[in-house]
Amino acid sequence: MEAIHDMPLIIVRNDITKMSMDAIVNAAKESLLGGGGVDGCIHRAAGPELLQECRTLGGCRTGEAKITGAYRLPCRYIIHTVGPVWNGGKYGERKQLVSCYRTSLALAKEHNCETVAFPLISAGIFGCPADIAIATAVQAIRDFLQQHEQDMDVYLVVFDKKSFQLSGSLFDDVKSYLDEHYVDVHLEQEYRGDDRRRRLQDLGPSAQSCDGGLMETPCMLPSKKRTAEKKWSLDDWLEAMDDTFSESLLRLIDAKGRTDPEVYKRANVDRKLFSKIRNNPDYQPSKRTALAFAVALELNLNETRDFIARAGYALSHSNKLDIIVEYFIVHQEYDIFTINETLFAFGQPLLGC
Repeated sequence: MEAIHDMPLIIVRNDITKMSMDAIVNAAKESLLGGGGVDGCIHRAAGPELLQECRTLGGCRTGEAKITGAYRLPCRYIIHTVGPVWNGGKYGERKQLVSCYRTSLALAKEHNCETVAFPLISAGIFGCPADIAIATAVQAIRDFLQQHEQDMDVYLVVFDKKSFQLSGSLFDDVKSYLDEHYVDVHLEQEYRGDDRRRRLQDLGPSAQSCDGGLMETPCMLPSKKRTAEKKWSLDDWLEAMDDTFSESLLRLIDAKGRTDPEVYKRANVDRKLFSKIRNNPDYQPSKRTALAFAVALELNLNETRDFIARAGYALSHSNKLDIIVEYFIVHQEYDIFTINETLFAFGQPLLGC
């Protein structure tokens, strides 16, 4: 399973019936007695006991949800929700679709579930266009997670790439930006020669990105000499060259007038990971976590470069993930979930860990 941990919302390609979760969500029919698509797969994998329990529930109305045992599946519960049949979006289908996610998550919360996996509800035989299904799912899940304090990791499961589509205009814009800025690492080596690679390798791990690629320049973290406590502006922070990543993050949160929960939720990072960063001035985040906080804080491109350098990283035009994130920063679009949707569509890891 392709997944990113320590993130409240994770998009994966997988078979939902094989996921070890507290709960998985079934895109069911109103009868709850099984059907085609995901519904049929879940019933077959769970065994006949599931159908027997579903017969006692009296069905389920569109936009609502009910919960059962999971039987032969590797999870504790199955949450059954009935998505709307898509009729052009003019009959309240989107509102009903949002309700499917919200009522399912409320049931999961009520049963103390910490991990939940959703299919793309209504995206199959119910006819909802894939781009609308994914946008509605992400928005509904994000809103629920931001409104509730309970720790919960939510997985949005797509079976294959055909099930997942960005809006055509966004995909085309990002692809054009990638085509314009992406520098193949082999071409880069050809122009700059092997000496550059040897020089960077001699500098050790500080000159390497989190995925093993080489950075444009090595990022040397400054010493940890602390200055007297005071209220810092953003300009003050940019001039302070002696803070670690953790110290810089906390100063920036103050300078931006944000709260800790606001920032880590906007970064799609869970509370436990943020606590580790806050409590350890020497904490070394992954590159994707560093970039997620840069996005959450709405830093511009130069500020982002300076910020992630404090963790030993740099943006590179030989890394597609970096270029995609750069595209959104340059265009001042800081929605982490839209960025992660785009990264997923281009086969890249997600931000947040």
